[in-house]
Amino acid sequence: MTRTLRATATILAATLAVTLGLAHPAWAASYSASLTTAVAGLPVATEVRTGYSRDLFPHWIDADGNGCNTRNEVLIAEATTKPTIGSGCALSGGRWYSYYDNAYWTLTSDIDIDHMVPLAEAWDSGARSWTTSRRQSYANDLGDSRPLVGVTDNVNQSKSDQDPATWMPPYASARCRYINEWVATKIRWRLTVDSAEKSALTSWANSCPNVTISVTYAY
Repeated sequence: MTRTLRATATILAATLAVTLGLAHPAWAASYSASLTTAVAGLPVATEVRTGYSRDLFPHWIDADGNGCNTRNEVLIAEATTKPTIGSGCALSGGRWYSYYDNAYWTLTSDIDIDHMVPLAEAWDSGARSWTTSRRQSYANDLGDSRPLVGVTDNVNQSKSDQDPATWMPPYASARCRYINEWVATKIRWRLTVDSAEKSALTSWANSCPNVTISVTYAY
């Protein structure tokens, strides 16, 4: 299933849930605001790492049973030259752009799928109170193009679990996009920020004029 189809399905499911009275009205809404307004509205809370394990976020699942796991679904969706999909969803002949460092790659082994807001950061920011099922949904979110992104592997490794207070993409022209996608992911999943993160996001948002964030909340 493509990201577009997944996003459409997510919106339809949300609409149906509200129609049937199955969802709290506040969770049915989409969100749209300027980047500066969106950052200003992010709730601040102390981060808590206690109990974190990457295994608590089951990821790279094959949600639709088509033979391609989440990692490969992202690679297929983001390819600038579409790959051939072989047996077992083996991908070949594609080309990918890593916007973090303005680099192109033709081998899938050179690309990591980055969780825009890293799993550990999500845990710190509220996911520790979620069910395993919700954490799995977060780790495999194909309903929005921003929470998962293909980037150069060693650049992703340099980011690790850092937030924008301590790490930004090395390619300067990518930074406003990065802040937009970070904030959108935090809002989509109703995650908090710590004070240093909020300060960094505020500074970056003020240097990225005329940016609007539109988000459909995840469930």
